[in-house]
Amino acid sequence: MHQGLSPRSAVALLAIVVVAWGTNWPVTKLIVQDMSPVWSTALRCGIAAATLGPLLWAQGNFIIPKRGDVPVVFCTALLHMVAFSALVAAGLQFVPAGRAIVLGYTTPIWVAVGARIFLSEAITTRRAIGIAIGLAGLAVIFDSRALDWGDRKSLLGSSLILTAAFCWAANIVYVRAHKWISTPFQLVFWQVLIAAIVLSILAMSTEGVPHIEWSQRLVGLLLYSGVICTALAHWAMSMVNRSLPAVTTSLGLLATPVLGIVSAAIVLNETLEPSLFIAMALIIGGIALGTVSGGKSTQMQPRASREGLSDR
Repeated sequence: MHQGLSPRSAVALLAIVVVAWGTNWPVTKLIVQDMSPVWSTALRCGIAAATLGPLLWAQGNFIIPKRGDVPVVFCTALLHMVAFSALVAAGLQFVPAGRAIVLGYTTPIWVAVGARIFLSEAITTRRAIGIAIGLAGLAVIFDSRALDWGDRKSLLGSSLILTAAFCWAANIVYVRAHKWISTPFQLVFWQVLIAAIVLSILAMSTEGVPHIEWSQRLVGLLLYSGVICTALAHWAMSMVNRSLPAVTTSLGLLATPVLGIVSAAIVLNETLEPSLFIAMALIIGGIALGTVSGGKSTQMQPRASREGLSDR
C-alpha cells in the first residue's frame, strides 16, 4: 500500500483532478462533433483501460476481481461508464457544455434521495434544506426564461443529461451499500474495460463500423479525455482520498463544475448566462450544506471522495 501524501502534495493533486474533470466536459463536446457519442465513449474507455492496466501492474495493484466485488464492477461499468458517459456525450450534441455541467452535477441531490429510499439513511433538516436549495437551482435551469421549451433538441439534450445524472446516482447508491474486498482503484481497470467492450458492441450493432475523419486534433482530444481525465485522474483521486479528510476533498471537488463552465466559455465560446451561475450557485450551495454536518461528511458529498470513482 502507498503511504499518504503530504497535505500540500495532496491538494496539488486534487487541483489537477478538478482541472481534468472540469475541462473534460468541453473536450467531450468537441469530440462528439467529429464522431458518434457511443463510439467516442467506447474509445475513451479503451484508452483508459490501456493506460490503467500497466499503471496498476507497475504499482503492484493489478488484480483479478474477487467474486464479492464482481457485482460492483458490473454496476459501475454499466450505470456510470456506459450509461452516464454515453448519455452525457449524446446530450452534449444538443446543449451547451455549461448547461450540461449544471444538470450533471445535480447527481448528489438524487443520491441523498435514493439513499433515504433504498438505504434508509436519514435526511436531517440541514440536508433537506440542501436538497431544496439544489432543486431550486434545477428549477432555474428549466425556467422558460433560461430554456426554450419549443426547442425539441434542447429539451432532448437536457433530458439526456438529467437521465445520466439519475444513472450516476443509482450507481452511487448501490456502491454505498457494497462491502468492498479490493480497493475501488484496483477495480477501475476492469470497469473501463467492460464499458469499452459493451459500448463497442452496442455501437457496432447500431451504427456499424465508424467512419471517422482522423486528425491530430481529434487524437489529442481522445488521448486527453482517456489518459488524463479518466485514467490518471482516477489514480490521483485514489492518492488524494488517502491523504485528505473526506469533507476537504468533497468541498474541493465542488470547484469542478465551476471550472467546467468557465473552460466551456473559453474553449467553446459559450455565453456565460446569469441563469447558469445562479443555478450552479444554488446547486453547489445545496450540496455543500448537505456535505458538512457537524464536521462530518454525508451522503450528499461528491461520489469520488467516498468511492474513488469518477471522471467528471
